[in-house]
Amino acid sequence: MNKAALRWSLVALILVVGMVYALWPRHDAPTAAPSDAPGLGQRAPGTDARRAADTPEALAPLRQEAGLSACPTSQGNDAGPLTGITLECIGDGSYIDLGQALAGRPALLNIWAYWCGPCAEELPYLQQYAERAGDAVTVMTVHNDANETNALARLTDYGVTLPGVQDGGGRVAAAVGAPNVLPVSVLISADGTVAKVLPQPFRSVDDIADAVRVNLGVES
Repeated sequence: MNKAALRWSLVALILVVGMVYALWPRHDAPTAAPSDAPGLGQRAPGTDARRAADTPEALAPLRQEAGLSACPTSQGNDAGPLTGITLECIGDGSYIDLGQALAGRPALLNIWAYWCGPCAEELPYLQQYAERAGDAVTVMTVHNDANETNALARLTDYGVTLPGVQDGGGRVAAAVGAPNVLPVSVLISADGTVAKVLPQPFRSVDDIADAVRVNLGVES
């Protein structure tokens, strides 16, 4: 076989191999849903409660500007899954045992992050609901990202002054078995048990009130 014929034979072989590869069935990994999918954003895994850069000195002016409400103080012992989870209050830098702080009163915990678009839409409704519910239900935010600086800045932008805790390590989400999405609202009964985990954004104040009534038996 001359060189020209050999060269064309190699070209033909390469083309045949390429066609077989293109047609061969493959099971590719599914594409992750975009973070702006309706109502949900993907939670990034993390272990640090907050960044090293978020020192008390760095956060002080942001806390003053945000003007968040104080976290509830300990109401006594509680046997729920949040007992023993000690987290920093975003508003003033103090620490609370979340389970003990919520004991004795129905509560709504909203797990969010500063980069979450649906969270930005939902949080003002939670603020309005908390004002409407008064002492009937404790409403708190749980910031699920290590960047506490951005959390305070976003809350200021949204005009939200709810009490909240910093939980970049995702301890609350893990304790209640929340899925890997944001926002997530966790409805806690007065005895500390988890009544419902809702991995979806609320679209109105009435939506929140309905969820509280159905799952906690509280009219608000």
